[in-house]
Amino acid sequence: MDFDFDKASKGPLIRKIIFKIIIWIVEIAFVITLAYLIVNYALEKTTMFGVSMETTLKDQDKIIINKFAYKLSKPKRFDIIVFKQTNKEHSYYNMKRIIALPGERIRIDGGKIYIDGKIIEEPFVTEPIKNSGLAGEEILLDKNEYFVLGDNRNNSEDSRFANIGNILFSDIIGKAWIRSNNFTFISNINKKEINKNNNSTDTTETTNDEN
Repeated sequence: MDFDFDKASKGPLIRKIIFKIIIWIVEIAFVITLAYLIVNYALEKTTMFGVSMETTLKDQDKIIINKFAYKLSKPKRFDIIVFKQTNKEHSYYNMKRIIALPGERIRIDGGKIYIDGKIIEEPFVTEPIKNSGLAGEEILLDKNEYFVLGDNRNNSEDSRFANIGNILFSDIIGKAWIRSNNFTFISNINKKEINKNNNSTDTTETTNDEN
């Protein structure tokens, strides 16, 4: 019986080619899966519409949403969140800054914001509030509710008004993380120094470093 040396010598080469094809298929599947997870569970791109968040965010700013931010921790005071209110007439994404947290009492009087009876000092630049809206009377937030305001305080539809109201945790898409045009972490925009001698809420909640 003759031994086919040509066939025997080609065997390792064929196996090597098949192995490379399998690795290639696995790599493609991994990239597709990773892209799907990032888009659906980690990051998403959206656009800021309107002037309600000026001067922090401007109309047509491109925003990257960190959708994973609140999977392991709760939203913090002064985070800018992206939300979509399923039970409201509006079905689009909205962006506002968290001012009061679940279980807190908030009231706006004389242009000042009171949380649990104490004036808060905000670490960013805003104008005095002219219209207290619903917060002219003290509001007690439920365990899953957040009170939000636009940074453009006198030109913003936010929790002061019934068409927005308090934001449910389940309505929050994620944290407004990066402004991709003129790349900047959003938490670093429009900051100001806090006067530590003033009465304010827990200062550990007023600084929010990016991870």
